Amino acid sequence: MGAATRKARAETLEQSTPMNVPHDVHAQLSAELEAALLRALRAAYFDLNSTFFRRKLTPPAIELSSAGSRLGRWVSDTRTIEVSRALVLGHGWGVVIEVLKHEMAHQFVHEVLKVGDEASHGPAFRELCEKLGIDASASGMPSGGAASGEDHKVLERIARLLALAESSNVNEAQAAMSAAQRLMLKHNLESVAQKVPRAYGFRHLGTPTGRVTESERLLGAILGKHFFVEVIWVPVYRPLEQKRGSVLEVCGTPANLEMAAYVHAFLSHSAEKLWEEHRRALKIRGNRDRRPYLAGVMAGFMEKLNNQRQSHKEQGMVWVQDADLEGFYRRRHPYIQNIRHAGTRRTEAHAHGREAGKKLVLHRPVQGASTGGTRLLTR
Repeated sequence: MGAATRKARAETLEQSTPMNVPHDVHAQLSAELEAALLRALRAAYFDLNSTFFRRKLTPPAIELSSAGSRLGRWVSDTRTIEVSRALVLGHGWGVVIEVLKHEMAHQFVHEVLKVGDEASHGPAFRELCEKLGIDASASGMPSGGAASGEDHKVLERIARLLALAESSNVNEAQAAMSAAQRLMLKHNLESVAQKVPRAYGFRHLGTPTGRVTESERLLGAILGKHFFVEVIWVPVYRPLEQKRGSVLEVCGTPANLEMAAYVHAFLSHSAEKLWEEHRRALKIRGNRDRRPYLAGVMAGFMEKLNNQRQSHKEQGMVWVQDADLEGFYRRRHPYIQNIRHAGTRRTEAHAHGREAGKKLVLHRPVQGASTGGTRLLTR
């Protein structure tokens, strides 16, 4: 078999991003854990085959690979999809799914489209990935690319405004936060109106959980309504715990993803801090009222942002839907199910949290990251 043939028969997703994994990967996966993980990967394969490939793929063997230089690989000779053990342990389930989708796209090109003589990431493969919203890059990692020069400038201006929002003067702090919101709105409005080409990506925020609380749902709603991202709760698998759960996914431009990630971390941290202060002030024992209080904080902050939006609307700044982002979101999630949830009881703790949330001011500066991008501090 020639070198060119071997290359075509083994479509490899090379590792381009260092993975933070334990030194002895094999010791981390017992036989029981590995069997459970393979079951989860097979279940994910069937779901993806139905959602993206209309069940046209014939299920192959799925194996865990010890290779540290690649994330995954489709091997046509043995009809096998390999997934790196290091990938599973070093990244969240969302990244594992992206790699699995990438390899399934290689399988589709080879077995359904029967294109076997082009380069591994040739035109047919790239066209398929574009159509289905699959990452066609060699890294296979979730990314919307780097922020543009203009986005970077806007983030730096937001940095300065959020730094001013740390002022001990309540009115000054509130004015700075409102100005940062207005700047984000103006920048996104101009980008959409001018039809500026924008790259989109996604991130998973927070820790996967088995039960999504009301405060977490409200936090997701805040991001989706006020920070120019699309949000959805997606199922994940936690390999080392052998448990399934959900995690919040946000889709948007690199700059908006960065801002959404910061706001998520800021509000999560601030709500917990406010609860501890409230508990100490009232000498409350235990955490029975913690969840309604946290939900109240998010509801109060949402109300505050709603009032700011009304003010911006009165100034003639009305947000319109980004059709390109909606398209990216719908390609990633062709079938979306909306579920209604009953809220927590409106207790006294919820009322206290709501009042605290109304007074909460988004602040902290933006900091340059080692990669040369712009990162928002989470603490």
